[in-house]
Amino acid sequence: MTALPSPRNAPKPEPRHETLLHLAGEMLVPLPEGGLWWPAERLLVVSDLHLEKGSAYAAKGQMLPPYDTGATLDVVERLCVTLMPTTVISLGDSFHDRAAELRLPVTYADRIRALTAAHDWIWVEGNHDPDPPAHLGGRAAKLLRRGPLVFRHEPEGEAGEVAGHLHPVAKVRGRGRNVRRRCFASDGARLVMPAMGAFTGGLNVLDEAFERVFPEGLTAFALGEGKVFVLSGGSLLGDVPRGVQWKL
Repeated sequence: MTALPSPRNAPKPEPRHETLLHLAGEMLVPLPEGGLWWPAERLLVVSDLHLEKGSAYAAKGQMLPPYDTGATLDVVERLCVTLMPTTVISLGDSFHDRAAELRLPVTYADRIRALTAAHDWIWVEGNHDPDPPAHLGGRAAKLLRRGPLVFRHEPEGEAGEVAGHLHPVAKVRGRGRNVRRRCFASDGARLVMPAMGAFTGGLNVLDEAFERVFPEGLTAFALGEGKVFVLSGGSLLGDVPRGVQWKL
């Protein structure tokens, strides 16, 4: 476990977006890009980047466009330039597998090193990447605690927890059709982040996996174009029959 220094006395950028999320007494900003901004700490969280997922599938004969890592890094870089965080936490499954660093093009590796050199960068260990590549900079941790919040990859239901792994998505009825969006899921005491990776799938927040984390129900914060939409549990639609399990 790694404890992070607190920059509460540093200048704090104002949130860019109107949607706010309160967790364990702290004000957080869920961003339309899928990141989580903690303005009081100048801390940015991204989750489940799954870098080099496309090349992993290609090695198995399933052809996907080889642009997922570049597209995902574009998003992370834009957030870092806009928000200027002191600390960045990549909340596990940053790389799709342990061999991802071997497939990583030099240009992408250089971009990652630039990010880790410019910030206090922490790679939280995930189930896909229990040993994040040391040569890309930053530091690794199984989990981190700061103030009332704890950051880990797989949710355990602890109060103040910010986790990833489940790739939450929300489905609602739109204008004549159903709309499915990546989302944050929270009950005010704990939070599950959306996956940011370009090729990552998603698990509906009405799946049984979320009931174990949010036994009293949840609110979905769905990612839209330039805005995050707050969706109550009563407006959400399911995807698959109960009992069907997705592999994340």
